[in-house]
Amino acid sequence: MTPANPTPLWQPDADRIARAQITRFQAWAAERHGAPAEGGYAALHRWSVDELDTFWKAVTEWFDVRFSTPYTRVLGDRSMPGAQWFPGATLNYAEHALRASAARPDEPALLAVDETHEPRPVTWAELRRQVGSLAAELRALGVRPGDRVSAYVPNIPQAVVALLATTAVGGVWTSCAPDFGARSVLDRFQQVEPVVLFTVDGYRYGGKEHDRREIVAELRRELPTLRAVVHIPLLGTDTPEGALEWSDLTSADTEPVFEQVPFDHPLWVLYSSGTTGLPKAIVQSQGGILIEHLKQIGLHCDLGPEDRFFWYTSTGWMMWNFLVSGLLTGTTIVLYDGSPGHPDTGAQWRIAERTGATLFGTSAAYVMACRKAGVRPGRDHDLTRVRCVATTGSPLPPDGFSWLHDEVRDDLWIASVSGGTDVCSCFAGAVPTLPVYIGELQAPCLGTDLQSWDASGRPVVDEVGELVVTNPMPSMPIRFWNDPDGSRYHDSYFDMYPGVWRHGDWITVTSRGSVVIHGRSDSTLNRQGVRMGSADIYEAVERLPEIKESLVIGIEQPDGGYWMPLFVHLAPGAALDEDLVHRIKRTIREQLSPRHLPDEIIEVPGIPHTLTGKRIEVPVKRLLQGTPLEKAVNPGSIDDLDLLHFYEDLARKRA
Repeated sequence: MTPANPTPLWQPDADRIARAQITRFQAWAAERHGAPAEGGYAALHRWSVDELDTFWKAVTEWFDVRFSTPYTRVLGDRSMPGAQWFPGATLNYAEHALRASAARPDEPALLAVDETHEPRPVTWAELRRQVGSLAAELRALGVRPGDRVSAYVPNIPQAVVALLATTAVGGVWTSCAPDFGARSVLDRFQQVEPVVLFTVDGYRYGGKEHDRREIVAELRRELPTLRAVVHIPLLGTDTPEGALEWSDLTSADTEPVFEQVPFDHPLWVLYSSGTTGLPKAIVQSQGGILIEHLKQIGLHCDLGPEDRFFWYTSTGWMMWNFLVSGLLTGTTIVLYDGSPGHPDTGAQWRIAERTGATLFGTSAAYVMACRKAGVRPGRDHDLTRVRCVATTGSPLPPDGFSWLHDEVRDDLWIASVSGGTDVCSCFAGAVPTLPVYIGELQAPCLGTDLQSWDASGRPVVDEVGELVVTNPMPSMPIRFWNDPDGSRYHDSYFDMYPGVWRHGDWITVTSRGSVVIHGRSDSTLNRQGVRMGSADIYEAVERLPEIKESLVIGIEQPDGGYWMPLFVHLAPGAALDEDLVHRIKRTIREQLSPRHLPDEIIEVPGIPHTLTGKRIEVPVKRLLQGTPLEKAVNPGSIDDLDLLHFYEDLARKRA
């Protein structure tokens, strides 16, 4: 339960509230569109979901979205799935992403950083020139609107150029990070049949070079639809036979030509973790992403031309796509290619300092690793320019909030955000004008009718329920690839509550309007009818210095019983002795609930994750229930498949 009147950890001062773009937007929308002038964010949010059409029309006007042909109405069809946004309108995402090049040609659009931590700028004019050159070459190669263009590249400027050039010609972008193995990449790219593949010869990570030429050769063999392969010599190797050289395609001085496409024209394909079966190939639209990201980055993150936006991510995670959209608001984006902890755990703070980042985004796991390692960012780095530290990937535990407040700066806006690849955005998170409470996301986002529902579909407040969204969002998928009748899309989100998006997260919406995320609802621990999210257990247990990471699973037994093991991966030198077992149990009993004490505490060689770093609870649960490995999990989506054999053996022994 959340206490009724806790003290905020942080509150924006009057000056900050007045300067925030969301404050100016509210005053303008009150004058032009009937938004409430009083009542602050809560009133603006209520209006944004009650008057969905008017709100999104206001967003397009505020951000001066350029429709080359006008729309007939904002929402042609409201049904979910299948909402139809801005029918009749045509536009181009890349054109908007490069708009700042006219006013600020010599300012940096990109700051590229590798493990040397030396920022290399790419100006707006140079970015525009390279996109123009590459777009013309893609057209010459026969790339037409709707064709898929794929990339096996790290988080480097070439990836941004290739995405924008693809979008300029109306192609559909899709990318994987080069740490993905061949099978994982083919599970994704073979579904969408790309005509072009951008590749690197390798990448640098953790101070080492990783040669990927053999994997690239395998991708070329296994993707028969490819008409061209473009070689980016990150490690300086020669162009392989039959491939094109990156520098040859990007050297011309060509003004980009932007294909004007329908609002719902596909922009990119993202992939869900896909821990079972093939990854879901999620298609989002040029217009839907454009307006959702303008709202999210401009109003919620409060970013504009004076800002520098750094989020630690790879091209295999939706946060990379979100980061690139920082260009839409004229913001300089920071691309970091390398290990998050090289040469030491505090590396990301050094990059934030060196690049003058104003918004620094990272994972909750990184914050907790810094806390555990005794990193002192505020003492060791000049972070005065960092206004906001944002975290995602998993819920930021209360200790993470306190650590950021104490060790970075006490006047720090901490934004724990939560959304998903499925919408490439946030359902709840950053609001620059609201207080921050420990362990809570500030509020649901504008235009997002987020609620917490019980099993019978009733909204609940100050109680745990399913995260649902009851109105369409523009960035919801237009479809899944290879899902002709839409059944896989429907079953993924609309199965439990017809016509309502159920995300699969277990949340509390508080009476103050903030949101608490408890973990995935499909792996919820349910003991004697008392439900608890796994994240609550991890947060408590991983405070113990001996525990590196943990995984908790609740399994309904055939005899009606319930088996709840806690798997622990210990820190180097720690031992799972009686004392540690006793302290783990005491921690859970005192901080959470005596009902959720594990039946067994089992030491494991490691905790398996998806390639994007999420602990995999459901596949491990399936293994422990006796499902064979190949049916319980898609092997290409796991970071270390060998770890799963431990759980498989355990299931065999228990059987």
